Amino acid sequence: MSDFPISSHERADTDAPPALNQESYYVVSNPQPKQQEELAVLFTGSSQTKPGHKLGPKVVDYYLLHYIQSGCGTYTSQGKTYPLRAGDSFLIEPGRLISYAADERDPWRYRWLAFEGGQAARLLEATGLSSQQPIVHTSGKRHIPVIYHQIQAAFQSRLSHAGLKAVGYLHLLLAEYAQALQPKQHNDPQLTGSTGEQLAQQALHYLSTQYAEPITIELMAETFGYSRAYLSALFKKHTGLTPATFLLRLRIDKARLLLRERQELTTQQIASSVGFLDPLYFSKQFKRLYGMPPTEYRDAMNRL
Repeated sequence: MSDFPISSHERADTDAPPALNQESYYVVSNPQPKQQEELAVLFTGSSQTKPGHKLGPKVVDYYLLHYIQSGCGTYTSQGKTYPLRAGDSFLIEPGRLISYAADERDPWRYRWLAFEGGQAARLLEATGLSSQQPIVHTSGKRHIPVIYHQIQAAFQSRLSHAGLKAVGYLHLLLAEYAQALQPKQHNDPQLTGSTGEQLAQQALHYLSTQYAEPITIELMAETFGYSRAYLSALFKKHTGLTPATFLLRLRIDKARLLLRERQELTTQQIASSVGFLDPLYFSKQFKRLYGMPPTEYRDAMNRL
């Protein structure tokens, strides 16, 4: 964040850069800040700095993200200095001694936003941003400055849900940063080790959370960008089951639980609840796995 003086009235901001070397500063705050929120955007703004303009060394007590729209400069954190240019972003963590300075010949223009909350550190960790990796290179992603602008527009609206919209946009922004930081993955049939295990775990999570939906193995393979044959072989290698077998057993196990605990539900309703469109097929598969139809299984459990 810049330390130019702020007037008592927030000035209107335009996306058009000011004349060369003409500094500008604009900030707008969350119109309804709430204490003890798990995640909250505090304020956002933009600035065109003058040549050589420097901030710090200093510390702040919230998280700050900066996106460089034009120009260049340097950011120093943990004793390391990073040269940055348009399209780059940098993270400032609370309590870290940092400084940053505009270039003498081509001073930067940037947007920033400040946020805090119990979820902030976990979200940044999932994104890949940290004190060891505070920089994201996102040249070519034109929608990133748009997200910053949308947060600004939300706060300018002064509406009661502005803070909620800002948090939503913050999630989108962090997702874009996560994608930029993640190594590019290719549909390589030679995936081995941790990469293959990670893909198998993703497939497990996909099936375990969406088993009640009309999903197919083909759809799952398309979602992950692999062929059905390759994904099925990888899944079986790491779990001992094909995805189709795992999904069938998962659905039947969920049905077994409902048969015991939800006496008011019919077997047809239970079949539908766990992803079977055909109740007769459900009964057939249930009997194949447990040796009796669902109704007999429920009666047997009730007699225990």
